[in-house]
Amino acid sequence: MTYLYPDSVLMLFCKAPVPGQVKTRLMAELSAGQAADIHAALSIQTLQLATRRPLCAVQLWCAPTREHPFFDKAARDFKVTLKVQQGDGLGERMCGAFNAAVQDYAHALLIGCDCPSLTSADLEQALLALRGGYDGVVAATEDGGYSLIGLNQAWDGLFANTRWGTPQVMAQTRNNIGRLGLRFYELPMQWDVDTPADLARYRLWEASV
Repeated sequence: MTYLYPDSVLMLFCKAPVPGQVKTRLMAELSAGQAADIHAALSIQTLQLATRRPLCAVQLWCAPTREHPFFDKAARDFKVTLKVQQGDGLGERMCGAFNAAVQDYAHALLIGCDCPSLTSADLEQALLALRGGYDGVVAATEDGGYSLIGLNQAWDGLFANTRWGTPQVMAQTRNNIGRLGLRFYELPMQWDVDTPADLARYRLWEASV
C-alpha cells in the first residue's frame, strides 16, 4: 500500500475484550460481558478510523498478549501489524512502544481505543505537527488525561511521575514536557468512554453519525 506519510506509524494500544478486565467502571450499570462488548465496539471503531485513509502504517499493540481471537480478526480485517505491549505499567509500555517505533519510523503516534471524538483530520494534523518541527503532539481529554500522543524520538522522562488513570495525567505530562524543554503541539480537546455518563454520551454520538 502507498501511504501519504510513509515515514510515520500509528500505534493503537488495545486490551483483549475479556469480561471483567476491560471497562470495569461501566460495570456499575452493565454486566462484565456488556462492558467487554462496548470495549470491543470502541476498538473496532478506532481500527476503522486508523485505516479509513492510507495515512501511514498501523500497528495494533495488544495486551496482555496477542493470543485472543479479537486480535487475529483485527489483523485480517484491517491489515494491521500485531505487536505486544511490554512493561509493568502504562508509562513503561508506552515508552517501550515508542522506543521500538522510532527505530523504523521518523514519526510515531500512539492512541487508545476508547476515544470516539478523534477524527482522521486530527490524526493527519498530528502527523503534520511532528513533520513540522515539533518534538511531540498531544490531544488532551476532558477527564484530565489524553487520547493521543506523538513523538519523533522516545523520551523516557516524558512518562515519569504520572498517576495513570487519574485527572492529573495531562497536567503531570505538561510538567514533564516543560522539564524536558520539549516543544509540543496540542490538538483540540477530546472525550473518551470510561464511565456510565460517558457511555450515554457515546450512544447519543453513535445515533448522530
